[in-house]
Amino acid sequence: MKLRIVVLPGDGIGPEVTRQAVAVLQSVSDVCGYDFRFETHRVGGVAIEDDGSPLPERTLAACLEADAVLLGAVGDRKYDNCAGEKRPEAGLLALRQALGGFANLRPVQAYDAISDCSPLREEVTRGADILIVRELLGGLYFGEPRAIERNGFSAHNTMRYQADEIERVAHIAFQEAQRRRKHVTSVDKANVLETSQLWRRTVTEVSRQYPDVKLDHAYVDSFAMQVITTPTWYDVVLTENLFGDILSDEAAVISGSLGMLASATVGGKVELYEPVHGSAPDIAGRNLANPFGAIQSAALLLRYTAGLYDESDKIMQAVERTLALGLVTQDLAGRRKRPASPTDAIGQYVVETVTDTLQMHMAYHAV
Repeated sequence: MKLRIVVLPGDGIGPEVTRQAVAVLQSVSDVCGYDFRFETHRVGGVAIEDDGSPLPERTLAACLEADAVLLGAVGDRKYDNCAGEKRPEAGLLALRQALGGFANLRPVQAYDAISDCSPLREEVTRGADILIVRELLGGLYFGEPRAIERNGFSAHNTMRYQADEIERVAHIAFQEAQRRRKHVTSVDKANVLETSQLWRRTVTEVSRQYPDVKLDHAYVDSFAMQVITTPTWYDVVLTENLFGDILSDEAAVISGSLGMLASATVGGKVELYEPVHGSAPDIAGRNLANPFGAIQSAALLLRYTAGLYDESDKIMQAVERTLALGLVTQDLAGRRKRPASPTDAIGQYVVETVTDTLQMHMAYHAV
């Protein structure tokens, strides 16, 4: 198995968490005899500083030639008042467009070991396991026209969807549901928005091709409450770009921290993997960042790009074992006031656990 992986550490805590994710991937490569090759490029604020662009041409070229891209985070407060292409986030949006991934998969689950980190009661979150499928290349983020006018006193964005854009991401959601608990909840605002009316009609039509999967629809405002009060009721949640961005961050309270959420962007030329959290500049460089989202993004890379399901599962299991031992970063101290461990110490323990588990697995099957 050969994989060429482009690593984009990005800004803030991005370099710290991607370093741990790469170490875990390298351990899989070493133990299993795979050939994973990593090359690092700039994106975001650091790229603006060094290259004058949040997505330099050589970075994009390397990504388009890779088997997969692993991203840390983008964003820097010094660019908050900048517009257009001079914002770090513009590099991320341009990268998503260029790679063509239209479905962003964001798993959200409750972890028994850190159940007290959630503001929700343990009996509410216990057993919650949701996959949010967010359409990633349409809606307000990319719709035209968009502009700031009248010397900054007026602005407009366009929310636009084509039926085929909805169809392709709906197929991803239903296919994922077939591998899970066979239930899709499609979230929209069809009582107000024409784009949502098209969304609901199109998703319903696609659902007829998956008779083994139950489909129901929810308005986004109602769903935003229900996913918090009854999270175990949901399996796969399908929604458009803006709603998916907001709802997945909200759903992070089920896991206990935004730092626990991973993501996989699939359906394009090259898959993109990244933790859901931002660049967190206030803790950057202090060895305090939560690496679990990045490490689990690496596990998704092995699952969706490489088809290495066992190895992917071993990483996920190592994360749960690490949490069970009480090895957590400061965002996961919870009501039990656990002592915080450094980012690199947690990453090292996950590496050791994955290595030991894979070696035992290989030894057992060699007998």
